[in-house]
Amino acid sequence: MQKPMDFRDFVEISPTARITRDTHGWRAKCLQRLVRLEMPVPKTVALSFQAVRAIAAGQPVEAAAILACFGPAPLVSVRPSAQETEWGGPSTVLNIGMNAQRHAELATTHGQEAATTLYLRFVQAYAIHVARLDPDPFMVGTVDEAALDAVLAAYEAEMEEPFPQDPLRQLAEVLRSMARAWEGTTARLLRQAKGAPAEAGLGLVVQGMALGIGRGVSGAGVIQFIDPVTGQPQVTGRYLGQSQGRDALADPDAALYLTRDPRGPSLEEVAPEIFADLIRFGQASRTRLREEMQIEFTVEAGQLFVIDAVKVARSSRAGVRIAVALAEDGIIAPEEAVLRVEPRALSELLHPQVDARAPRDRIARGIAASPGAAQGKLVFSSAAAQASAARGEPCILVRRETAPEDVRGMHAAAGVLTERGGITSHAAVIARGLGLPCVVGASGILVNPRDRVLRTPDGRRFGEGDVITIDGTRGEALAGAAEMLKPALDQAFRTLLGWADAVRDIGVRANADTPADAATARGFDAEGIGLCRTEHMFFEEGRLTVMREMIFADTREDRAAALDRLLPMQRDDFVRLFEIMAGLPVCIRLFDPPLHEFLPHDRDGMLELAEALDKPLSEVIRRVEALRETNPMLGMRGVRLGVTIPEIYEMQARAIFEAAIEVGRRGAAVVPEIMIPLVSAKREVELVKTRVDAVAAAVRTHQGAAFDYRLGVMVETPRAALRAGEIAQHCHFLSFGTNDLTQMTYGLSRDDAGRFMNAYVQLGVFPEDPFHILDAEGVGELLLIGAERGRAAVPNLLLSLCGEHGGNPESIAFCRQAGFDYVSCSPFRVPVARLAAAHLALADRPS
Repeated sequence: MQKPMDFRDFVEISPTARITRDTHGWRAKCLQRLVRLEMPVPKTVALSFQAVRAIAAGQPVEAAAILACFGPAPLVSVRPSAQETEWGGPSTVLNIGMNAQRHAELATTHGQEAATTLYLRFVQAYAIHVARLDPDPFMVGTVDEAALDAVLAAYEAEMEEPFPQDPLRQLAEVLRSMARAWEGTTARLLRQAKGAPAEAGLGLVVQGMALGIGRGVSGAGVIQFIDPVTGQPQVTGRYLGQSQGRDALADPDAALYLTRDPRGPSLEEVAPEIFADLIRFGQASRTRLREEMQIEFTVEAGQLFVIDAVKVARSSRAGVRIAVALAEDGIIAPEEAVLRVEPRALSELLHPQVDARAPRDRIARGIAASPGAAQGKLVFSSAAAQASAARGEPCILVRRETAPEDVRGMHAAAGVLTERGGITSHAAVIARGLGLPCVVGASGILVNPRDRVLRTPDGRRFGEGDVITIDGTRGEALAGAAEMLKPALDQAFRTLLGWADAVRDIGVRANADTPADAATARGFDAEGIGLCRTEHMFFEEGRLTVMREMIFADTREDRAAALDRLLPMQRDDFVRLFEIMAGLPVCIRLFDPPLHEFLPHDRDGMLELAEALDKPLSEVIRRVEALRETNPMLGMRGVRLGVTIPEIYEMQARAIFEAAIEVGRRGAAVVPEIMIPLVSAKREVELVKTRVDAVAAAVRTHQGAAFDYRLGVMVETPRAALRAGEIAQHCHFLSFGTNDLTQMTYGLSRDDAGRFMNAYVQLGVFPEDPFHILDAEGVGELLLIGAERGRAAVPNLLLSLCGEHGGNPESIAFCRQAGFDYVSCSPFRVPVARLAAAHLALADRPS
């Protein structure tokens, strides 16, 4: 025969009892803290993880010893107490100990209706959560003796025995049921999905009942002292007379307000002394528990009891404001405030968001490629997006997938939705740089750009001009104009990031392609530009035609003539970039994409180009066909263009140097960084460096001005990483472009990988999408090899990462450990990177 559970495995909660979160769970520890604050907590007994495991394994429960703590004929409740709040647990059971005798006694002291309500509720909870019976026979519409008789009869019919009258048996069965439920397969999978280890323990707390139902002022409610969405100080919650637990939240129409409110009666008016005590308890919780708490309370015949307290559930924007307020009030240290905000949560503050409290009519689901939300009329082409913007009408650009010529349309749109693509597809990368809400890879939709129609998986049809909302944070498209929240770039946000900057030990720059991007980056306190992709400047209005003239030029002289027209445009862009960054470093990547990206792909576009260039259509078609490549990502692009058509890089170098001189003459010293893309051989660097040095010398002579510049390489081919030692001898810096490096290491197209990546991750082929989370084992090893060999050749070599991974906390951790000087990411990811770097630095500090 098994021995009963050891009495030492449960303990009455007192100020000095040995209770820890690791042995008894969060609820038991929280209740002990409330007791220490001298709040009126009903007597409570805590069962340890060890005791609950023993009960689940079949060990007898010493219910008599537990109930003896509560005096004669007690009524008690049992609540779960996992190690972490988020891990949940079995449903709470109230009013244990109710039976026919207690029903009769309470009818005398509390009234017949109250006694019947308490007994009825217990029979219902016991039948459903302990006996595991079908809920339907126990769902009665009225509370009276007939209803009580009906549920007792239903229990006896189902179980073939009367409802148990022995409080000891009731408690033992409740504890056993809750213990076994926690150990069940479904519960284990649910908590593991919330981050709990498989072997996570459960504690249980047995608490004397404050009934909340009876004579005088009786009821239950919850109260908290901040708005959970904004984080602003505000008393919120509900109180419901003649109720228990969280009934007030389940029936808000019948509940009272807490503070005086013109819409109806309030607890502050009905019971001002109780309300004042709750305010006092809230202040004590904030100061002593160092957190904003939601307090669950019960009132029995005018006496207040604190039943429980939990950390207030909050939005990300509220989380920032709460953490900063606690630190500014001296309750926590600024470093702790930094650690209390998850870096990725900042994305919610940087952009408008769909209000989570509002209804959602989802029409499509895809990959959350760029956070934030936007609403507008559907458009199916860049031209339509630009026309809509000219009219002052927000629009959502919908494409099967975007191409470089869609950049102008993306600039004009409020959000982007694509049928195809992955996390590093063209649409995703450009949208993140622009801070534009974007959902890609919505494979369930059908986009018909010719008829300007979008069909959704459920068969609905949306045409041009219909309004939809893009939620790039959750990867969804919604019908109509959803309710929105504005960005929260307030003083609390800036204060938190200021504290983060004080402790982080790796630099954070921004990828910025235009002056507008640079202004955004400065607004987020980026420490410079780590990647300026100059080709995006050529897609702007008025420049594309000149670029196409250069592509169609037959001789070096004709190309130079076209580039001479582009030179002042490029120079003006660089002047504005340098002025905006005000002396901070600016790393400019020379021209990278294949030339065919600047040419039209359809006959109408080719005809328009032929008219613009005054050339026969047949000649335009032939040239477009000649430039088309089988695999353009691995073809005539990057440094290969700079070597074979050197005029392009010469023009860009001249524009950079002349801009640096112009801004320098105004008082801001500029040392531009020039980056050569797609390098795979030392000789490529030598050839480009020779020409850039020659341009620098010519500009110095012509302008009569001295200036410095730094030349570096974008390491985005595996060979460049492996040969970094010899390449670095000609460089001031190496910047690892992990977008292309991942693509080439895996042999994956980043634009197409989204079609099968989810299946690969689910099947365990890849632990994560390598375009989303840096592959530390494969791509990461190339980074380490390149860094080690580069610095072996040039000890003071500047190292950085400028791919889309640069804003990921995991990538920043890798770069810190590898000794990189900075990471660079999209402007709207700069705050995330700053906070993530601070978290990592604080984690490395000695305890």
